[in-house]
Amino acid sequence: MWHQEKMYRLSQPFCSGWTFFSRTSGLLLFTGIIFLMLSGVVHAQMRVHVDHTQREQGQFFSVTVAGVSAQPMLNVMDRSLRMFRHADSLWRAFVPVENMIHPGMYTLSFRHGEEEQRLEVAVTPNNRPVQKIRLDSSKTGLHATEIEKSRVKVALHTETPEQLFMGVFRRPVSGRTSSLFGLQRSYNGGPVEGYHKGIDISAPQGTPVQCTASGKVILTGAVEEGFLVHGNTVIIDHGQGVVSVYLHLSSIAVHEGQSVEAGEILGNVGHTGISTAPHLHWGLYLYGTSVDPELFEGHEL
Repeated sequence: MWHQEKMYRLSQPFCSGWTFFSRTSGLLLFTGIIFLMLSGVVHAQMRVHVDHTQREQGQFFSVTVAGVSAQPMLNVMDRSLRMFRHADSLWRAFVPVENMIHPGMYTLSFRHGEEEQRLEVAVTPNNRPVQKIRLDSSKTGLHATEIEKSRVKVALHTETPEQLFMGVFRRPVSGRTSSLFGLQRSYNGGPVEGYHKGIDISAPQGTPVQCTASGKVILTGAVEEGFLVHGNTVIIDHGQGVVSVYLHLSSIAVHEGQSVEAGEILGNVGHTGISTAPHLHWGLYLYGTSVDPELFEGHEL
């Protein structure tokens, strides 16, 4: 519910008809107003904005809270999400809609001190089909190693307070999208095993892969280090819960801890890990949840 600003009335008027305040009365009134403000009776009001009232599975909501200096609390879909300072008295979060969450109505709850506001948003199905993939014998027995799973999980949940990205997010390599985000996947006729957490971009072996936006390299992983499923991998922290991933590379051209700019070369297209042909798997994550990267392409956040 949107709260309205509180108005204060005095039980007796300070003047009647055309009777004017004396200097003493005016000073008392001014002092009383200052006391009310300093004692916390007058509260700043949250001004909440959500960019959409409805989003599909695998998309996201951009939400802001203005008018408060301290970090507000945000709860949504059984999760507490950290809001990040975007400007003076303005806080922002990109709320991911998990690809397999049930469609329906959900509540965004915002709290600052004793004040709370709730907004309802709708999640609709994206109706992604099942994609049947045939792997050759050299790939069918591959499974993610513990070091691969643990390092990737930590990287994807990075929440650097500073905004590192600037400007338009770019497509990391030219080529057609050969596999959409959110497709449920079946390998060699087996049962569905999760869904595709990014897009695949077809490109020739060795094609340079560019960074989608400025940020910092937080993970480089090679096949010989145990990255058997992802293949040669680069993960970039863009700040404020935004992380991008680049998989199946033939080579890696950056190192962990390196700052990178949009368009900087991260490596080259390859066929490492579980892959049927040379391509780039490009993914974007918000608070560790995968969302459709094509929502970012050509846009500023």
